[in-house]
Amino acid sequence: MSIKVGNAPCSWGVEFAGDPRNPSWQTVLKECADAGYQGIELGPIGFMPEDPVELADALAQHKLEMMAGVLYQPFHDASAFDDLLDKAHRTARALNAHGAQQMVLIDSISERRAPSAGRPEEAVKMDSAEWRAFVDRIRTVAKLGTEEYGLTVSIHSHSAGFVDYLPELELLLQEIDSKHLKLCVDTGHQTYAGFDPVEFMTRNFDRLAYVHFKDIDPAVKAHVIANRTGFYDACGQGIFCNLGKGEVNFNAVKQLLTDRGYNGWITVEQDCDPTLDVSPLTDARANREFLASVGF
Repeated sequence: MSIKVGNAPCSWGVEFAGDPRNPSWQTVLKECADAGYQGIELGPIGFMPEDPVELADALAQHKLEMMAGVLYQPFHDASAFDDLLDKAHRTARALNAHGAQQMVLIDSISERRAPSAGRPEEAVKMDSAEWRAFVDRIRTVAKLGTEEYGLTVSIHSHSAGFVDYLPELELLLQEIDSKHLKLCVDTGHQTYAGFDPVEFMTRNFDRLAYVHFKDIDPAVKAHVIANRTGFYDACGQGIFCNLGKGEVNFNAVKQLLTDRGYNGWITVEQDCDPTLDVSPLTDARANREFLASVGF
């Protein structure tokens, strides 16, 4: 088994390329390396330089590999699809330029779903026509990534998007051929959605291509669900805690990945609210130390 551990710009609060609160991309690379990681995700396209020489030189300087790119976009919004396709091509080109294999698709947070995060029985559902069109958009991008760029494309379920809860994730996997769409399991988002990521990975291991590590504070989770708190406020209340401080059983995850011979990257995503008084470098170091303690 060969597993490498990386991190992602979202651990520094980078969700959108143009956010003025973002740290510099140079800071993210330096602190990622200083915290002991071997790789970094691309982040939202446009955050890091799209000049391949400039970025390659910076990655080499910090001894980091580029291992993946996340297309965190509103697949649920038909009117945004042209822009989404442009970002998909740019992301794929960047991944190819730096030898990265993984492109991860995430339906971004929808204002229709954010109020009911963690409560599947209350979540707004798409009607059949909207769902078919939604699946077609995901399929189109998955085929673009695999057939035009030779990438491994995965779906990542995400709180407050329309691929969040277990039934819709399983339905999507049934409707898109596995040769075009694999799985990126996020331990935190699946726990928040109310299903066990270890059990899910066990059942779907043959489709697993990539793993995100995130943890969930069980006390915060219980509180926000009981109080019907929306996603944004739940984040502000600290539902995503440092690894090992929450309810995700990382020892069980390690055992599963070891037993099944997983050979790939795991990436820490310590979702960071840039408006809060946090130290991304401190958290990144603590998360790397925790993972080392369980054998990663």
